[in-house]
Amino acid sequence: MKKKIFQLILTACLALFISGAIFAQNPPPPPGDPGGGGGNPPVGGGTPVGSGMVTLIALAAFYGAGKTYQLTKYKKAR
Repeated sequence: MKKKIFQLILTACLALFISGAIFAQNPPPPPGDPGGGGGNPPVGGGTPVGSGMVTLIALAAFYGAGKTYQLTKYKKAR
């Protein structure tokens, strides 16, 4: 029992570490001439938010469908 819990925690920590390393960004470049009024473009360059929202909604739908299936399965077993 303790070995399974340890493996689960280890796997979760490893997954979080890897995902953090994958999505890390390089630091922005140093500013140029401060008197030039120039402009560094915004860091990230307008990253799309829509794909993350689609993923979030899809995961929520799958979670809800799974819970509904478990509920109906439990009621039929009674």
